[in-house]
Amino acid sequence: MIEIELDGKKVEISEGSMVMHAADKAGTYIPHFCYHKKLSIAANCRMCLVDVEKMPKPMPACATPVTQGMIVRTKSDKAIKAQKSVMEFLLINHPLDCPICDQGGECQLQDLAVGYGGTSSRYEEEKRVVFHKDVGPLISMEEMSRCIHCTRCVRFGQEVAGVMELGMSHRGEHAEIETFIGQSIDSELSGNMIDICPVGALTSKPFRYSARTWELSRRKSVSPHDSTGSNLVIQVKNNKVMRVVPLENEAVNECWIADRDRFSYEALSSDDRLTAPMIKQGGEWKTVDWQTALEYVANGLKQIKANHGAKSIGALVSPHSTLEELHLAGALVRGLGSQNIDYRLRNAEFEVSDKARYLGTSIASLSHLDRVLVVGSNLRKDHPLFAQRIRQATKLGCEVSALNAQALDWALPVANTLSVPSAQWAQALADIAAAIAAEKGVVAPVAGSANATAQAIAHSLLGGERKSILLGNAAAHHAKASSLLALANWIAQQTGATVGYLTEAANTVGAQVARAVPGEGGLNAGQMLSGGLKAAILLNTEPVHDSAAGVLAAAALGQAEMVVTLSPFKTNQAFSDVLLPIAPFTETAGTFVNAEGRVQSFYAVVRPLAEARPAWKVIRVLANLLGLPGFEFESAQDVLTAMHADNGAVPEFVPATRLGNSTGSSIDVNPAVTEPVVASIYQLDGLVRRSTSLQLTADGRGVATQTSAQEARA
Repeated sequence: MIEIELDGKKVEISEGSMVMHAADKAGTYIPHFCYHKKLSIAANCRMCLVDVEKMPKPMPACATPVTQGMIVRTKSDKAIKAQKSVMEFLLINHPLDCPICDQGGECQLQDLAVGYGGTSSRYEEEKRVVFHKDVGPLISMEEMSRCIHCTRCVRFGQEVAGVMELGMSHRGEHAEIETFIGQSIDSELSGNMIDICPVGALTSKPFRYSARTWELSRRKSVSPHDSTGSNLVIQVKNNKVMRVVPLENEAVNECWIADRDRFSYEALSSDDRLTAPMIKQGGEWKTVDWQTALEYVANGLKQIKANHGAKSIGALVSPHSTLEELHLAGALVRGLGSQNIDYRLRNAEFEVSDKARYLGTSIASLSHLDRVLVVGSNLRKDHPLFAQRIRQATKLGCEVSALNAQALDWALPVANTLSVPSAQWAQALADIAAAIAAEKGVVAPVAGSANATAQAIAHSLLGGERKSILLGNAAAHHAKASSLLALANWIAQQTGATVGYLTEAANTVGAQVARAVPGEGGLNAGQMLSGGLKAAILLNTEPVHDSAAGVLAAAALGQAEMVVTLSPFKTNQAFSDVLLPIAPFTETAGTFVNAEGRVQSFYAVVRPLAEARPAWKVIRVLANLLGLPGFEFESAQDVLTAMHADNGAVPEFVPATRLGNSTGSSIDVNPAVTEPVVASIYQLDGLVRRSTSLQLTADGRGVATQTSAQEARA
C-alpha cells in the first residue's frame, strides 16, 4: 500500500492506482468526463486536472499514478483554474440546445458547466456542425455536434461489449465518432452507451422527446427476461413506463443491462395488451366482467373434473412468472387433485430432481475464472451479461472452451471449440472425459475416443485454479440432458471445477423452488402439449412460441374442452376459451430467483392497465370460487412468507440444501433423435417479442426471417 496526501488528508491506496482511484476512496469528487471506473483510461478530456506538488503543471488525476508521499490538491487555485480552462475549450463548439436536449437534467457537462463554466465565451467563431448518423433502432446519433470526444462509447464497445462498432475518424475539429461504412450498432449491450455518454450525443431512440428527466418518477425493479436478474430503475410518468435504466449492483449486473432489459418496456403499451376478461362464445370473443369470467372458469373446471377426473386438468406455466404466481398455480392444480404442472416448456427430457438446478457458483465469480467449458449455449445472445463477465475473465488469462453444434461469435477469445451436431453432444463430452481419464490415469465413465480438440479441452480444464463447466439452454433442453449433466459432473470431479446451468429465464430456478413440476403420476410439459389434457391453464405463456412443440401445440391444445389463458396480451386466441388479463412485472409485486439462487423481490411501479390484475390475485380468487383451502393471502408478500414458513423469514439466497446439480441418471451416449429447441435473443418471452425496436435490430430481423422459413416447412 502507498500513502498519499489528498487535500490535507492521508489516503492509503494500492500501488499502481491512479490519483482518481485515491480520490474515490477518500470520497473526494474530481470533475471528469472520459474516466469511467469500468473502462480503460483514455485521459483525453483533461477535465480532471489536479495540482500535484513538485509538478510544473496540472496533471490528469485519471492517468497520474500515485507515489509514496505524493501531495495532491484538487481544490487549489491552480487546479480550479486549469479545470475552468478545460471547460471553456469544451464549450467552444458545444451547441446551446439544453432546452430541447433529452440529456438535459442528467448531463454531466451541464452539471459541471455550472461550477466550472464562464458566464460568457471569448470565442465568436461559428460552432462546428456534425452531420447526424443512423445507427439502428435503439441509439440516436442525431445530435453528434454535442460530442466532446470522451471516447467512452468507443471503449465500451471494445472492452465490455467485445465489439468495436464505434470509432473516431479524422483529427482536430474534424474528429467524429461514427460507425464505418454505414453500419448499424448491433451489440446486445449497446444501450449502455447511452448511459455512459456524459453529454446528449447518444440518446435513446425509443425514448427520444417523450419526457423530461425531472418529470419522471424512479422506481426499483428486477428484469423478467434472462437469468441474470438484472437490477433496474424504471422511470414512470403519468402511470406509464417511459424508460428503463440499470440500477448498479456489483454482485449481479454491475452497472450494465442488456438491450432486452432496457427496451422491452415498449410492449407494455402495445396495442396487443389485453385490457379486460374475454370469453369465446360461438367462435366470437366477447368482453365480460371479472366475476363472469372467473365463475365461467370455475364451473368449467368443476365440470371437467367431474366428467374426466382431476388428472385431465393441468397447467403450463412460464419461468418468467413470479415465484408467488408459480407457487399458487401449483397449489391450485394440486388442490384440484392433479399433479399436472410444468414450466419446462422447451425441454425434451423431464427428469425431476429434488434440488433446484442452478449456476453452481456466484455470478460475480464468472469474472475471475481461470478455465471454463460452455456446453450447448450461444453464450453472448442467451446470457449477454454472463458473457460480458467471462469476457473480462479472458483479459486476466481465462481459457474458454466450447462444445456446440457450430462455432459461434461470442466476441471473446475462445481457446478451443468442439463443433459437433447436437445429437452427438453426449459422445463429445464423453470424449473429453476420456481424455481427462487418460491424463490422470483413471477409468473413464464411458468409452470415448479423444480427438485433438477434446484433448486440448481436457488439458485446459486440468490447469488453472478457478474452473467451471456451464451448461447452456440447448444443453438443458437436450434429449440427453441428464447424460450431459452426469458427464459434466464426472469431469468436474476430476478437474476440481464447479458445474452449473446458465438457466434460461428470470425465474427458472424459482420455478423449481416453487415446485412447478409434475408430482408423482403427473404429466410433464411434453405430454400435456401432446394432447394429454381436457382442461389447460396457461400462465403467462404462448405455447406456439414458448414450447418445443411449436405450432403443433395449437393443435394439441385445440383438442381440450377448456383452455384458460392468463396473459397481459391478446394471445392464444386460436385455441383458448377464456382470456384473463394479468399484470406484467411492472404492474405487480413479486419475486424472481436468478441463476445463482439470489432471491430478489420487487414492487409494482405502475397501476395495472385497465382491468388487468396481478396473476397471484386472479389465481387466489379462482381457488376461492373452487372452494380450495389455503388461499387466504392479502399480498404477494404473504404468499412468499408462506412459502418460507419453515425458515421464518425470506432468505437472501435459496438455501444451499435446496440447490444442487446432481443427477441419478445413467449415461447414455447414443445419438439424440431430436434437436434442442432454444429461443433466440429477442424471442425469449412475450415482452421482447412485442418490443418494436428490438424486433427492428439485426438480431430481431434475422430471427423473423428464420422463423418464417421454419413455419413454412412445418
